[in-house]
Amino acid sequence: MKELYCIACPTGCRLTVDEHEKELVVEGHECDLGYDFAVTEITSPARTLTTTVRTSFPGVPRLPVRTDGEIPKGKLMEAMEVLRGVVVSAELDCGDTVMEDLIDTGVRVVATSDILQRRELKNHKSLTSV
Repeated sequence: MKELYCIACPTGCRLTVDEHEKELVVEGHECDLGYDFAVTEITSPARTLTTTVRTSFPGVPRLPVRTDGEIPKGKLMEAMEVLRGVVVSAELDCGDTVMEDLIDTGVRVVATSDILQRRELKNHKSLTSV
């Protein structure tokens, strides 16, 4: 038997999951979201990955990013290894794509900050005031 806390809604139900004759029995959920969460978490757990990648901009050495969907939990380390080699050289905005298909999952990696755009605006203002 496994115990989980559901994160599918704000209620945060305490769930128990047991396998009886190759069928999962979920107890403790107050809604269908809890049942679906438990089954997915036991059969094929997945996570949204948040991290940073390097940039080529001296004033902004790291850019925060995340996946725009979940990837299999067992592939998180492989995904991190791939992202360790990424260097952003374009001035991206929040939500812009950093990588189209992370480790053949069909999931994009997107910027979660407009820090590179803000850096450019600051540089532009300092140039125009000279």
